[in-house]
Amino acid sequence: MLFFRRHSKPGVKGWELRKALGGDYPKVLKVLDDYLKTLDLQVKTVFEEDKPTEHPTPEQLDRARFYVTLRGGLTPKEPKMIGWRIDDLAGLAVTIAYIISKKGKVPRKEVEELLRDKLPGWKVDINIDRYVRYGYLTQDENEQLYLDWRTRAEVDQKALIDAILRTET
Repeated sequence: MLFFRRHSKPGVKGWELRKALGGDYPKVLKVLDDYLKTLDLQVKTVFEEDKPTEHPTPEQLDRARFYVTLRGGLTPKEPKMIGWRIDDLAGLAVTIAYIISKKGKVPRKEVEELLRDKLPGWKVDINIDRYVRYGYLTQDENEQLYLDWRTRAEVDQKALIDAILRTET
């Protein structure tokens, strides 16, 4: 179930795991995570709220999404295998870093202007829409961009900012 895709989101909700595996599904996920270490994969838990508690309640776990992701990082040649061009990944990294630098919220127009300096103009809207569609960003009715669940799950935000700061110096 962790590998299935429901609509555009991979993984499964906690309540679905409880229904299929029983109330001890967190223990089953722990065993699976230990097994997946040899494959450099991990079971990732993404909570609806930004800051999960250290010991989540059963209700929080039921609302959380669980799926399998890489434990380590990608080598420079691997992004081609997942269908992303390096400039698309760079645009995503720049966008995430910019949103983090603006305390988690930024107008879409600002991101478009920033990316137009780095990418061909025709790709900017396509890429931002792709980031939103794939769950890395979310956009509200006021065209404000925020980090979404997939960024919280797949991107080590601290490592990204540290890497950017290291290249600056």
